[in-house]
Amino acid sequence: MAYEMNDLLELMVDQGASDLHIQVGQPPTLRMSGSMTPVDGPPLTPADTEALMQSIASEAHQERAKTEGGADFGFAFMDRARFRVSVMKAKGNYGMVLRQIPNKMFGLREIGLPDKVKELLCRPHGLILVTGPTGSGKSTTLASMVNWINENRDGHMITIEDPIEYYHPHKKCIVTQREVGVDVMSFSDAIRGALRQDPDVILVGEMRDLETIEAAVSAAETGHLVFGTLHTTGAARTVDRIVDAFPSHTKDQIRTQLASGIIAVISQVLCKKVGGGRIAGYEIMVATTSIQALIRENKTYRIQSDIQTGAALGMIGLDAHLMSLVNRGMIQADEALEKAQATESMRDSLIAAGIEVPTYE
Repeated sequence: MAYEMNDLLELMVDQGASDLHIQVGQPPTLRMSGSMTPVDGPPLTPADTEALMQSIASEAHQERAKTEGGADFGFAFMDRARFRVSVMKAKGNYGMVLRQIPNKMFGLREIGLPDKVKELLCRPHGLILVTGPTGSGKSTTLASMVNWINENRDGHMITIEDPIEYYHPHKKCIVTQREVGVDVMSFSDAIRGALRQDPDVILVGEMRDLETIEAAVSAAETGHLVFGTLHTTGAARTVDRIVDAFPSHTKDQIRTQLASGIIAVISQVLCKKVGGGRIAGYEIMVATTSIQALIRENKTYRIQSDIQTGAALGMIGLDAHLMSLVNRGMIQADEALEKAQATESMRDSLIAAGIEVPTYE
């Protein structure tokens, strides 16, 4: 039995799967509501995985996978969905992971963000960071924010992505979407170029190296609203990660720049939802004068207590948000425990609320 890529993509869209895993020795496997579900059928052979890869990868991407051991790209499946594809070589064979990018744009409320976030999106300049582990829904959150700005503000938005995920049509804004490796060589080149292209908003798909971080922080300082993502959890760790990317003799300078430029850090995890599907748990830090001082003075470990007392400004700690999701019957207690930043205090909070907590021997 030969698997057809179109059939697998059709199945993914119909079942609402977030990912499709193609690996030798295993049938094609869907990730649905966070759990892995193999498709009925025989395990894939090396010839199967290579044929499936060739059916969607361009010759340039096939050549890159062959010579460099991997390639990443995006593609559209008719008008039904877009996919982000990562091809990899493992034990000499080809494998792939396809992530489904929904066609539908979600509203900020639909993804669980408070209305206060809209105030942040109206700021003329500064840095908003969306952080979290791989697969935590950062792209969806950013797409929702970009779409809100596109519908509610006018101006020029430039997105720099690798690869482009959500497509944004021009609405109130002109939206320029640039793909690294296709339209421009690197994130840092694209940010520097963007500054000459009269942007109001710049989205940096990934702040993965010193040059990109430096360019993004400078762009935020020079009068642009900049969005960026990092694979960190929590506001304090995010600030530390940015500062740690810089050489020791410039750390004080970057702390000062960051303190004056940062607007907010939205950190998220993706949880399995009761009854199926996924829901995000958020930590939201909004930069107050007090938090700016903590960043400048290298006291990021104290940011957490400012978040806990900043509810009036729209701030919330991740564990407090997870607890509210449990109380509203949206997620199970064990999911909250698994995703919590402070596992023991989350366990205590659940027990205090009379919620049964799983114990692992």
